[in-house]
Amino acid sequence: MLKRDVEACRARLEEQLASLVGQGAATVHHMVENGDELPDPNDRATREEDRNWSLRLRDRDRKLIGKIEEALARIDAGTFGTCDACGRPISTARLRARPVTTLCLACKTDAERRER
Repeated sequence: MLKRDVEACRARLEEQLASLVGQGAATVHHMVENGDELPDPNDRATREEDRNWSLRLRDRDRKLIGKIEEALARIDAGTFGTCDACGRPISTARLRARPVTTLCLACKTDAERRER
Protein backbone atom coordinates (compact mmCIF):
# COMPACT_ATOMS: atom_id res chain seq x y z
CA MET A 1 0.00 0.00 0.00
CA LEU A 2 1.31 3.43 -0.89
CA LYS A 3 2.30 5.81 1.87
CA ARG A 4 -0.15 8.46 0.66
CA ASP A 5 -2.97 5.90 0.85
CA VAL A 6 -1.99 4.98 4.40
CA GLU A 7 -1.89 8.64 5.39
CA ALA A 8 -5.29 9.24 3.78
CA CYS A 9 -6.67 6.33 5.84
CA ARG A 10 -5.04 7.76 8.98
CA ALA A 11 -6.63 11.15 8.39
CA ARG A 12 -10.02 9.57 7.79
CA LEU A 13 -9.74 7.42 10.92
CA GLU A 14 -8.69 10.37 13.07
CA GLU A 15 -11.57 12.46 11.72
CA GLN A 16 -14.03 9.66 12.40
CA LEU A 17 -12.63 9.18 15.91
CA ALA A 18 -13.00 12.88 16.74
CA SER A 19 -16.57 12.86 15.42
CA LEU A 20 -17.55 9.81 17.50
CA VAL A 21 -16.04 11.24 20.68
CA GLY A 22 -17.88 14.51 20.08
CA GLN A 23 -21.18 12.70 19.55
CA GLY A 24 -20.72 10.82 22.82
CA ALA A 25 -20.10 14.01 24.73
CA ALA A 26 -23.14 15.64 23.11
CA THR A 27 -25.32 12.69 24.11
CA VAL A 28 -24.22 12.90 27.73
CA HIS A 29 -24.79 16.66 27.74
CA HIS A 30 -28.26 16.23 26.22
CA MET A 31 -29.24 13.58 28.79
CA VAL A 32 -28.12 15.73 31.70
CA GLU A 33 -29.75 18.84 30.26
CA ASN A 34 -33.13 17.14 29.77
CA GLY A 35 -33.31 15.49 33.18
CA ASP A 36 -36.49 17.18 34.41
CA GLU A 37 -39.41 14.94 35.37
CA LEU A 38 -42.36 14.77 33.00
CA PRO A 39 -45.84 14.37 34.53
CA ASP A 40 -47.34 12.47 31.61
CA PRO A 41 -46.49 8.72 31.59
CA ASN A 42 -46.54 8.63 27.79
CA ASP A 43 -44.04 11.48 27.57
CA ARG A 44 -41.80 9.74 30.10
CA ALA A 45 -42.00 6.49 28.12
CA THR A 46 -41.12 8.29 24.90
CA ARG A 47 -38.16 10.01 26.53
CA GLU A 48 -36.96 6.71 28.03
CA GLU A 49 -37.18 5.01 24.64
CA ASP A 50 -35.22 7.87 23.05
CA ARG A 51 -32.56 7.57 25.75
CA ASN A 52 -32.32 3.81 25.27
CA TRP A 53 -31.92 4.29 21.54
CA SER A 54 -29.21 6.91 22.07
CA LEU A 55 -27.37 4.65 24.48
CA ARG A 56 -27.49 1.74 22.04
CA LEU A 57 -26.05 3.94 19.32
CA ARG A 58 -23.31 5.22 21.64
CA ASP A 59 -22.47 1.61 22.58
CA ARG A 60 -21.99 0.80 18.90
CA ASP A 61 -19.88 3.93 18.59
CA ARG A 62 -17.78 2.83 21.59
CA LYS A 63 -17.02 -0.47 19.86
CA LEU A 64 -16.12 1.36 16.64
CA ILE A 65 -13.83 3.70 18.59
CA GLY A 66 -11.90 0.64 19.80
CA LYS A 67 -11.55 -0.63 16.23
CA ILE A 68 -10.39 2.80 15.04
CA GLU A 69 -7.77 2.96 17.78
CA GLU A 70 -6.55 -0.52 16.82
CA ALA A 71 -6.33 0.53 13.15
CA LEU A 72 -4.32 3.62 14.10
CA ALA A 73 -2.00 1.41 16.17
CA ARG A 74 -1.54 -0.88 13.13
CA ILE A 75 -0.64 2.17 11.04
CA ASP A 76 1.97 3.16 13.63
CA ALA A 77 3.31 -0.40 13.77
CA GLY A 78 3.49 -0.68 9.99
CA THR A 79 1.08 -3.63 9.77
CA PHE A 80 -1.90 -1.68 8.44
CA GLY A 81 -3.31 -3.15 5.24
CA THR A 82 -2.12 -6.69 5.92
CA CYS A 83 -4.67 -9.48 6.40
CA ASP A 84 -4.58 -11.00 9.89
CA ALA A 85 -5.60 -14.43 8.57
CA CYS A 86 -3.47 -14.98 5.48
CA GLY A 87 -0.86 -12.21 5.65
CA ARG A 88 -1.60 -10.94 2.14
CA PRO A 89 -2.22 -7.25 1.44
CA ILE A 90 -5.78 -5.97 1.81
CA SER A 91 -6.92 -4.10 -1.29
CA THR A 92 -6.84 -0.33 -1.19
CA ALA A 93 -10.48 -0.18 -2.28
CA ARG A 94 -11.51 -2.33 0.70
CA LEU A 95 -9.49 -0.17 3.10
CA ARG A 96 -11.08 2.97 1.66
CA ALA A 97 -14.53 1.47 2.20
CA ARG A 98 -13.78 0.10 5.69
CA PRO A 99 -10.44 1.30 7.07
CA VAL A 100 -10.84 -0.66 10.33
CA THR A 101 -10.90 -4.02 8.54
CA THR A 102 -8.35 -6.67 9.46
CA LEU A 103 -9.24 -9.28 6.82
CA CYS A 104 -8.89 -9.32 3.06
CA LEU A 105 -12.02 -9.90 1.04
CA ALA A 106 -11.34 -13.63 0.50
CA CYS A 107 -10.74 -14.31 4.21
CA LYS A 108 -13.77 -12.26 5.25
CA THR A 109 -15.95 -14.15 2.75
CA ASP A 110 -14.69 -17.47 4.16
CA ALA A 111 -15.32 -16.30 7.74
CA GLU A 112 -18.89 -15.29 6.87
CA ARG A 113 -19.53 -18.66 5.22
CA ARG A 114 -18.36 -20.46 8.35
CA GLU A 115 -20.65 -18.30 10.51
CA ARG A 116 -23.72 -19.49 8.57
